[in-house]
Amino acid sequence: DEEEDYMSDSFIKQDVRPGLPMVRRVKEAIQKEEKQKEANEKSRQKSIKEEEKERRDLVLKSALGNENKGFALLQKMGYKSGQALGKSGEGIVEPIPLNIKTGISGLGHEELKKRKAEEKLENYRQKLHMKKQANEQAADQFRIRFKNKQEERKMEGDLRKSQRACQQLDMQKDIDVPKETWFWIEPEEEDKKDEEDKEDACTSSDLSVSEKLHILTAYLRAEHFYCIWCGTTYEDSEDLSSNCPGDSAADHD
Repeated sequence: DEEEDYMSDSFIKQDVRPGLPMVRRVKEAIQKEEKQKEANEKSRQKSIKEEEKERRDLVLKSALGNENKGFALLQKMGYKSGQALGKSGEGIVEPIPLNIKTGISGLGHEELKKRKAEEKLENYRQKLHMKKQANEQAADQFRIRFKNKQEERKMEGDLRKSQRACQQLDMQKDIDVPKETWFWIEPEEEDKKDEEDKEDACTSSDLSVSEKLHILTAYLRAEHFYCIWCGTTYEDSEDLSSNCPGDSAADHD
């Protein structure tokens, strides 16, 4: 079968009439391709390794005959084909299979490959474990940050509440200027009168929200006997200490 010339007239003048179904043309093309592959496979010369393997498989599949010296000795000792080895027949029936080494790698190479594969798998498992731990830590940190933000927003609300109460109670006592600029609700930037007020604001910004809240609530309790957590003004310090649970939100929970 000669290879078909795709530029020949016989190929160009193929029957491609519209009436010929497309499936039939595709099927014919596939059949031609398969035939060409078979022809190429038959004409291809086998390599030395392939020929050796075919001869070896043929020999291994054939049973030993009387011409084999080892088999002849076994027969003299009473052995019959198909029996198990041993005086009482407890041995093997089939010969020990051959493990033929066809590669050029040295002894122990397969064990090395196996060990490297196991190490690679162990490293992959460790990476998965570390990634899982990192994801869990990131989730924990997110929850902590979210909780801290919630607490910070709550403290900011309590601080504004304390500032309004302080301003109202101070004004009831005819106090026109707060003890600290941030004790009252700070006015808008355009309402500030001089640079000194701006410097005081910068100084107060050094304090955290929780520190401001602690200082201001202590002032309200000492000066006005007022607790923002209870929302109550007590008669005196003795009344405050005996009836108010504490000086923080945690004490009132």
